[in-house]
Amino acid sequence: MIKGKVAVITGAGRGIGKAIALKFAENGASLALISRSDRAIDLAKELAEKGIDAIGYSLDVSDFARVQEVAAEIINHFSRVDILVNNAGITRDMLLLRMTEQDWDQVINVNLKSVFNMTKAFVPQMIKQREGNIINMSSVVGVSGNAGQANYSASKAGIIGFTKSVAKELGARNIRCNALAPGFIETDMTQTLPENMRKQWINSIPLRRSGTPEDVANAALFLASDMSSYITGQVINVCGGLNI
Repeated sequence: MIKGKVAVITGAGRGIGKAIALKFAENGASLALISRSDRAIDLAKELAEKGIDAIGYSLDVSDFARVQEVAAEIINHFSRVDILVNNAGITRDMLLLRMTEQDWDQVINVNLKSVFNMTKAFVPQMIKQREGNIINMSSVVGVSGNAGQANYSASKAGIIGFTKSVAKELGARNIRCNALAPGFIETDMTQTLPENMRKQWINSIPLRRSGTPEDVANAALFLASDMSSYITGQVINVCGGLNI
């Protein structure tokens, strides 16, 4: 489906990002993996040992200048970039009355500014090669909001607006841009929730189960492939019906 394509994935060290990296690798893509920690570097080494062309970077994706530098290195290594998955994200959940300016700024910078940084860095190459595919990770709370997550919800809602705008700007250049909006997915982030809150979330899901990182990775693979070649500017909810 994406054999021979080059994909850049942020937040690739664990959870959804790692699942997407593994799914893309299984389907023949070459990979540039990015995370704030060394996890993406370690994963890239594991994949390289299996014969996959993969490189990893430890990078703060909210740092515009460093993103530009790393993007240049990635393009120099692979000569092209076909798919960009903007998945990096953090939470600093707190009721608005207790939320600090730092809580707000950190989430907006990592979750939303990073999408601008990465897209800005790779779009010139996509324009040059006359094709590209951008997949941004939003969330169901970016669509509906959620108490205690004003910063996170705002960042994910911003990603939706960004996605639709980029799709309109770059569609004529044969560059597609879509977003995924996962719901309650079993990751390290959700494992920290109290058990009563977890049960409350699951009971509100029509499918009555949480999702897995692979559920999201499968949707990402669809958007990354030519099977979705006439889809752009869309938000695909991967949430078991939580949004209805």
